[in-house]
Amino acid sequence: MGGKAILRPGEAGAPRIVLAYPRRPGGSAHETASQDELARRIAHLLGCPFLTEAEFQQLHHVVRPYCVPAETLTEHECRSDSRLAGIGGEEDFFGGRVPHEFVSTKAISHPLIDPHALRPEGWSAHFGARTQAVTLRGFTAFSKAEAYRAGCRLLEIGPVRLKPARGKGGRGQRVLRNRAELDAAIQECDIPTLVKCGIVLEENLEDVRTYSVGQVQVGRIHASYVGHQTLTPDRGGQLVYGGSDLRFARGLLPALLTTPLADDERKAATLAAAYDQAAVDCYPGLLASRRNYDVACGIDGSGAIRFGVLEQSWRAGGASMAEACALEAFHRHPAWRSVHAFTRERYGETALPGPPAQLVYRGDDEQEGPMIKYAGISSHGG
Repeated sequence: MGGKAILRPGEAGAPRIVLAYPRRPGGSAHETASQDELARRIAHLLGCPFLTEAEFQQLHHVVRPYCVPAETLTEHECRSDSRLAGIGGEEDFFGGRVPHEFVSTKAISHPLIDPHALRPEGWSAHFGARTQAVTLRGFTAFSKAEAYRAGCRLLEIGPVRLKPARGKGGRGQRVLRNRAELDAAIQECDIPTLVKCGIVLEENLEDVRTYSVGQVQVGRIHASYVGHQTLTPDRGGQLVYGGSDLRFARGLLPALLTTPLADDERKAATLAAAYDQAAVDCYPGLLASRRNYDVACGIDGSGAIRFGVLEQSWRAGGASMAEACALEAFHRHPAWRSVHAFTRERYGETALPGPPAQLVYRGDDEQEGPMIKYAGISSHGG
C-alpha cells in the first residue's frame, strides 16, 4: 500500500507535545492549575506545544507525549497506559517512575524493626542499611505489633513522631511521648492502609529547620539546588508548607557541591546526594527527572543537633515552580551559573506582590478556600 505511514505514540519521529497527565484523583483546583502552569512552562523550554487532554485525544495517534504527572508513576502504570508507555528515560517526563508504589513514599526512609518483619514485595533491606547514617533514627512498620515495638524502642531516646507513609505537608503527623500515647495512636491506624502503605516512626526533633535539596532536568538543561522551606497557617490555623527559597546551580547535584555553600547547606546537600545514590542503587528501575529531598536539622531528645533526610519527592511538588523559573533563567542566559528562586503559598485573601513574583494560582479552592501561589527569580550570580 502506498502513502505516508502513520506514526504511533512514542515513536521517535512523532512530533512531541507536553501533557499534564495523569491528574491526581480528587485533585483540587489549585493543584490542577499548578500542574497546567508547570506543563506550559516545560513546553516552552522544550519548544513544543502544550495540549489539554481534549486536544490530545484528537491527535493522540500522531504525537508523542512528554508527560507532567501529578504523582510519582509506577512501572505497572506506565505499561498499562498508552499515554505513558513511551516513557523510557528521564528525558520523556517531569517527575519519577518507581518499580513499586511504596518506593515513592516515606516508608523507604527507614529500616524495618527486624529481618523477619512484614514488608511489601520488592522491599530493599539494603536501602535502609545504606541510609541509616543520613536519616534520623526511625523505623517503618506494616503491622500494629511491629509499629508498637518500633515506637517503644524509639521512646527510649525521646519523643517519637508518627507519620503516615503517604502523608503530605505534615498533615496527619503526631508526636508521642509515652507508651500510652503510642498505643492509642497505633490502635487508630486503619489495618488495610497500614499493611499496604506502612507507617513511619522516627525520633522527634524540636526547633526544626527543613532544607530542600534537589535536581531537575528538562531537555538539555540541568539544575540543582539547596534552600529552605517556610511554613504558613492554612485556613484552619494548622502550619503547612508555605514556600521555598532556593539557591540553584547549573548542573546536577555533584555540580552544586562544588559551589560556595554555607556549612549547613553543604551538610544537607551531601546527605541528600547519598540518599539519592542509595535509591538508584537499591531500587533498579527508578527513573527521576525531578528529585527533591527534605532534610531536617533540629534538636533531638538529648539536646544534640541532628541532621537527617526525611523523605524524597520524585514528582512535581511545592518547589517545582521555582525549579521551572530557574530552568527558564538558565535557558535564557547561557552564561549564568547560579540563580536564587522562590515559591510562596498563602491562604486567605492575599494580594500578589510586585515583580519578580509571577502568579501561578489565585482563587477560592474548593478544599483550601481562598489562596494564592506565586514564584519567581530573586537574584542571580552570573
